[in-house]
Amino acid sequence: MNTSATWKQVYILFLSSILGALFIVSTCTTTFAAPSLATGKKEAPMKLTSPAFEHGQPIPSQYTCDGANHHPPLTISDVPSEAQSLALVVEDPDAPTKVFTHWLIYDLPPSTQHILEQEGPLGGTEGVNDFGTRGYKGPCPPSGTHHYVFRLFALDTRLALPGGMKKEDVLAKLKGHVLATAELVGTYKRG
Repeated sequence: MNTSATWKQVYILFLSSILGALFIVSTCTTTFAAPSLATGKKEAPMKLTSPAFEHGQPIPSQYTCDGANHHPPLTISDVPSEAQSLALVVEDPDAPTKVFTHWLIYDLPPSTQHILEQEGPLGGTEGVNDFGTRGYKGPCPPSGTHHYVFRLFALDTRLALPGGMKKEDVLAKLKGHVLATAELVGTYKRG
């Protein structure tokens, strides 16, 4: 028996197992329930929805650069009871040069249930988007259909960061404090 061939086979089998596990993990949803500290039972998964569009469907043009460019109304539900704040990031992973940030809000009160169209950050703090400004700047893809990921984080702390922070700084600060996440994805194609 050739031990070199056997070790190569074991190594290939090991790598295949690892890659398979990573694929399974990467395809899992990012919405999860946090265990309740009081009962040991899981709470309902946190949800982020919009009355303006369904998950995976086109974002109406009024919420884009081709319209009024207002942020869409959002509905938040089933926030874990131990949450101390919420953070919201809106990104375009299909942008040509990088994952492009369209909106960033942190330290939203955990009691927030609705973010109405044109409404300000509701006691939260706005960071800087990749247009270089604070606030929402809607979809404006240069070509093709792009996906816009609205990602909500429930945190066990307030980040207490000043306004105007960049996404990378906010994401670094929330590491280790995420109780639950929820996603809403919309699409947009110009013309």
